Amino acid sequence: MTQAATIRTTPVQMSHRQILEALSGLLLGMFVAILSSTVVTNGLPRIITELHGGQSAYTWVITSALLATTATTPIWGKLADLTNKKTLVQLSLVIYLIGSVLAGLSQSTGQLIACRVLQGIGAGGLTALAQVIMATMITPRERGRYSGYLGAVMAVATIGGPLIGGVIVDTPWLGWRWCFYVGVPFALAALVVLQRTLHLPVVRRKAKIDWTGATLITAAVSTLLIWVTLAGDRFAWGSWPSLAMVSGAVLLGALAVLVETRAAEPVIPPHLFRSRTITLATVASVAVGVGMFGVSVFLGQYFQVSRGQSPTVAGLMTLPMILGLLVASTVVGQVISRTGRWKRYLVAGSALLTVGFTLLGTLRADTNLVLLSGYLVLVGVGLGLTMQNLVLVVQNSVGPHELGAASSLVAFFRTLGGAVGVSALGALLSTRVTGYLSDGLARLGVPAIDAGGTLPDVNALPAPVRAVVESAYGDGAGDIFLAAAPFGLIALVAVSLIREVPLRRHHDDPPADEVARQPSAPAAGSPILVGADRPLPGPNRQPVAQPAGVSAARR
Repeated sequence: MTQAATIRTTPVQMSHRQILEALSGLLLGMFVAILSSTVVTNGLPRIITELHGGQSAYTWVITSALLATTATTPIWGKLADLTNKKTLVQLSLVIYLIGSVLAGLSQSTGQLIACRVLQGIGAGGLTALAQVIMATMITPRERGRYSGYLGAVMAVATIGGPLIGGVIVDTPWLGWRWCFYVGVPFALAALVVLQRTLHLPVVRRKAKIDWTGATLITAAVSTLLIWVTLAGDRFAWGSWPSLAMVSGAVLLGALAVLVETRAAEPVIPPHLFRSRTITLATVASVAVGVGMFGVSVFLGQYFQVSRGQSPTVAGLMTLPMILGLLVASTVVGQVISRTGRWKRYLVAGSALLTVGFTLLGTLRADTNLVLLSGYLVLVGVGLGLTMQNLVLVVQNSVGPHELGAASSLVAFFRTLGGAVGVSALGALLSTRVTGYLSDGLARLGVPAIDAGGTLPDVNALPAPVRAVVESAYGDGAGDIFLAAAPFGLIALVAVSLIREVPLRRHHDDPPADEVARQPSAPAAGSPILVGADRPLPGPNRQPVAQPAGVSAARR
């Protein structure tokens, strides 16, 4: 093999200052990606009202972006293993910029949803590539420290986005269209910073993407999400359309698995699921995704419709969750880097998510705000302890040549969980609210309101009707959060079954799965004894001879 064809898979060694400089651009890009999904949540009631949409459109403005992000994340991740990562992240930023500008110019909910798809494609690249590039620059043991910074940015964008969007919508000289324009300057700044600070080794490898597999995966996920959104509204859950769509999604998924097992460069390498760690972390990521996106999307609607608050105040009311997520991800990231131990934090985070969602299940229109803030803190801390650390665990289980595929795998299923969760919870909310409204209005002798129609402006309703609407949306919010609680329990069971292997200190140390297969792995902090019967860690694992006296003494 000629030198030009050599594949350089060993991550580059960078100083702390170089890492921080390069991270500044990546963090801006990640902020943009997450912001695109959350900044519209508190503005959506007003956006949907002005564009004459209903509950279905409300859900799909969020879901369309999540769907595009979900479907394209593994493709971006696979490309990162095959070609120039810096070029890819800049390309994803450009796609996001175009989608954002077009979304801000939308004149109908249909146009807005289409533009959100374009935004989601760019956000998918930013989500996957930030994790991959970070793993390329930083060893697994040190990655926990820097993952805390990434988690903090994700916290601010995930939960702070609704606050930013609320302020924008409430500012007369800006208006809701700036919910989409606000990410543009951040994306432009990220492009400039990345060009100046990010310097990675060029991978000399022919890029070959399994486009058939990618198409089948996208089609399967899209069919599933469309079914979840429409079932119970346009047709019954047990109807023939439901059966056809579910069967189609299963068939497409099976074909995708078949194609991926035979592809030379699969988008989602099936052999990764042979790893118990990766499989369990993937299951937990789906559950965490439901919580992360579900809470941020429907809390804004609860505060505005059920509590009659402005978008700005609705954003401020999520601050307890922002602070919980911010502190947990930053502090625990530092601790994990010092100790190399991570399992206890995943278990604690999943338990807190379960408890937090269960308590949010008691939500009503008149729930005490102090209690509600406490519930949000629990959910925020739970997300901070789990979200980034699941990625870290998976990256610790694979070699450098598969960092892109493995990292995007976790992001893919986390976003898939979020997309399915938002669709399913939105459908449940619509059904429950319709029932509550019918019962409440019937007691007043008023004709029922279709919850699938335009979202009500509670401030313009007569007092008795307003009370019924606020109560209906409050009870509905409690129902959907209670429905999300089992997902936290699923995450708890999954992470409890993962075998803990300390994070690698060096890039060329054997992956955690290889260490776990050894008969007896050395304890954390213990010296690795090197003798005729024990190989050195790293790519050059040849036995090293020791002086006879030393070898005998050690045995």
